[in-house]
Amino acid sequence: MTRRQTLAGMGALAAAGLMGLPARAQAKTLVVPTLGGVWEQYWRSTVAPAFTKQSGAAVTLDVGNGRVWGANLRAAGVAKPPYSIVMTNEVFASGLRKEGFFEKLDLSKLPNYADLYPLAKKTDGWGAIGAVSPIGIGYRTDLVKMPPKSWKDLWNNPEFKGRIGLYNFANSAGKMELLLFSKIFGKDQYDVDAGFAALEKLGSVIQVDFNLSTGLASGEIVVAPFDFGEIARLKKQGLPVDCIIPEEGMIMFDQTINILANAPEKELAYQYANFLLSPEVQGMMAKEFFISPTNSKVVIPAELKADVPISGADMDKILTWDWNFVNEKQGELSERWAKTLK
Repeated sequence: MTRRQTLAGMGALAAAGLMGLPARAQAKTLVVPTLGGVWEQYWRSTVAPAFTKQSGAAVTLDVGNGRVWGANLRAAGVAKPPYSIVMTNEVFASGLRKEGFFEKLDLSKLPNYADLYPLAKKTDGWGAIGAVSPIGIGYRTDLVKMPPKSWKDLWNNPEFKGRIGLYNFANSAGKMELLLFSKIFGKDQYDVDAGFAALEKLGSVIQVDFNLSTGLASGEIVVAPFDFGEIARLKKQGLPVDCIIPEEGMIMFDQTINILANAPEKELAYQYANFLLSPEVQGMMAKEFFISPTNSKVVIPAELKADVPISGADMDKILTWDWNFVNEKQGELSERWAKTLK
């Protein structure tokens, strides 16, 4: 992040009234798990200071990812968690929820929850999705004569053969690919035999754990599942790419907010959760990371719509999945994936 971006972010928070409260004695500290890289930088420079101004509490960042935070929680045990709040991918959150780490949300302490899109409330009150990166089909506009319209085009368009990118099964998007193809070619998301059969027919693909952009930039990949924010960043770098909403619907990278049942700072955790779900912070995250706000009160400004095209009614086109099913069969599905994909 540049100094100008940091100052602009601070200014936006001040304008939104989130930094206008007088500082109080910092008697409490909230440990906030956060992703690294640009997320850590933005949280450290902008989001955490704004919450401190609003709440009077200090913020300590714990940089990692869902796998790391899950391991830390299991090592500490349900009774004495190191965190009060965790925002992570639902695939990790659902497993921890089933193990008893999280409590059902006290919605009286989360007034902003009422304004969330239905998509963000899919956990029946056990969590709230605070960030969404919708995933459609990204492609090279200069290397593809017939742009994709549906996921089935990965099989039907001969231009794509041998030049398709997919996330591998270790990535949550890889798991979603399997469930999506099971749904499209079988009875439902649970019909994984149909999903694996479809993957086998797809032939040779280029698999990555997290970075499809390098392959798309080199032309090794001409089509792949891509989140719209990443395509926006690649466009700004001058790469001839685009992303479409497939006819069958989108998948997504999500970040679900969860409150620990035995949180050391539970009231502060609820304050922080409501802060993250506010229209002001949701709007700022859309501008900074090109994610789609989950608070329906956020209106994407005209100058940002090209970078954040998915909002409003289009949020209903994002599909959701049974992560308990995936977690229960994780080992079996991972082994079949490795044997199936070339």
